[in-house]
Amino acid sequence: MSLSLLYEDGVLTQAATRGNGRVGDLVTANARTIRTLPLRLPAAAPARLLVRAETYMRRSAFAALNEQRAAAGQELYANPRNTTAGTVRQLDSRDVAQRRLDLACYEWVQPAGDDGEDRPSHGESLAGLADLGLPVNDSWRRCKGLSEVVAYCTEWQEKRDELDFEIDGVVVKVDEPELRERLGATAKAPRWAVAFKFEAEQAETVVRAINAQVGRTGAVTPVAELEPVLVAGTTVKRATLHNYEDLARKDVRVGDAVVIEKGGDIIPKVVSVFEDRRGPESKPFAPPTECPVCGEKLYQPEEEALLRCVNAACPAVVREAIRHFASRNAMDIEGMGDWLVGELVGGGLVRDSADLYGLTVDQLADLKKTNDARLGEKAAARTVASLAESKKERSLSRLIYALGIRFVGDSTASLLARRFRTVDGLAAATTEEREEVDEIGARIAESVRAFFDSERNQDLLRRLKKAGLEFEEEAAAAESEDGDGPLEGKTFVLTGTLEGMTRNEAGARIKALGGKVTGSVSGRTDFLVAGENAGSKLRKAEQLGVEVLNEAGLEELLAGERAGLG
Repeated sequence: MSLSLLYEDGVLTQAATRGNGRVGDLVTANARTIRTLPLRLPAAAPARLLVRAETYMRRSAFAALNEQRAAAGQELYANPRNTTAGTVRQLDSRDVAQRRLDLACYEWVQPAGDDGEDRPSHGESLAGLADLGLPVNDSWRRCKGLSEVVAYCTEWQEKRDELDFEIDGVVVKVDEPELRERLGATAKAPRWAVAFKFEAEQAETVVRAINAQVGRTGAVTPVAELEPVLVAGTTVKRATLHNYEDLARKDVRVGDAVVIEKGGDIIPKVVSVFEDRRGPESKPFAPPTECPVCGEKLYQPEEEALLRCVNAACPAVVREAIRHFASRNAMDIEGMGDWLVGELVGGGLVRDSADLYGLTVDQLADLKKTNDARLGEKAAARTVASLAESKKERSLSRLIYALGIRFVGDSTASLLARRFRTVDGLAAATTEEREEVDEIGARIAESVRAFFDSERNQDLLRRLKKAGLEFEEEAAAAESEDGDGPLEGKTFVLTGTLEGMTRNEAGARIKALGGKVTGSVSGRTDFLVAGENAGSKLRKAEQLGVEVLNEAGLEELLAGERAGLG
């Protein structure tokens, strides 16, 4: 479980989970119970120190915890990973202390704006954290060349079971900060680090049944119901079969003995079939022709492997769409989990996400769980309060993501929010205008158009707006991202090493004057800013006739000394 630790004047003042990458949970009291984590650092520590770390549970501690639970007649925990995640969020830090969590620091977060040349290497940072008394895993190694990297990965794949904690791979990182700066990052991950995953653990089991699962976009996917089997620390009862073409290719049948594994040690999937063990009654599995939930005839779009239910009112589609709308990266509505969403849709209280905002405490409190106990007023009140908070406390990008537009993930939603700034603006934009947004291609632009053309979706948006949801980006946020200024409408690409500022600083100054900074050169690029050691981006800019600025030219532009930009 990833944590961010903040020390001020040598004292641990804050610990927070990663959450969705922007907002996490504050768990300072629980972090203070981790025995290997110092609450106070030596005098040599900087006045403000931000550290990223992983908290985990050792195998020995996990075994001891389950022994205690078995002795008390309690249900055993499945694996250390899930147990750690739940433990970190416990309300009573005394319970956390008894579970003996451990911690390993893996990054010293340098202050924003520091020049890469002045920063310590990653190895030097790890050594510095250890010198301050912070727990750092001592198995890291600085490798010279890829052959040493491969040897290191192979070594730990063979030795992984010797450790007192579970791992699923090795992270390989560029050591030098200046090289990291030049490599940059995509919307989802840095380009200077990659995870080498070990071969997944496999197990043999039997397919009891093959059922169909309907997702929020109407995609119908086959799922194998399995004879329960232990794989990578958890009991697996279901495994994905991806789509019906993949199912037919593998020829998975009910009653088959199969090999399953966890992809990335997380998602169970069927890998292979023991065809020689089949009986004479074995028959190939026939894909469904109707939706298993609403009975609507299924449709397979051209050039797609997935079958789809096109009934927007299908209870399964509605249920999954509402789960997505309420999820953490979207509107983050507390308590809106699988059970509650299922009860609301099944009971007819909710037909779409707009109906959520008409729910009352009394309606929710009266809902009964499987043990016949009511949800209760306290839990109901928390959910209603979270619904009210989501109306004004969620950004436009999160609302766009929550709408569940096909192909629009959270990073794409952020790009659209920054460009159009309102839901109405996004809806009114032409397909060509949407395609002009960096990283938005024809497929995404067409999907957005189809969403806003739907009368059902138009009605949903009207009702969400009437419920009081914020359909505009906050003025301050919009201005900080893309405010009007002398560089409004101009697109920049930065490459190479600048002497007087980092590329991040240059990008921030360009955006403050209304310009846009993208990561790749295209025909829509107005300026390429080229520092030392500029490479392929400079060559492409020259081929396309894009104007190239050196650092002095950029400073002139930022200072407003150059005319004729309009």
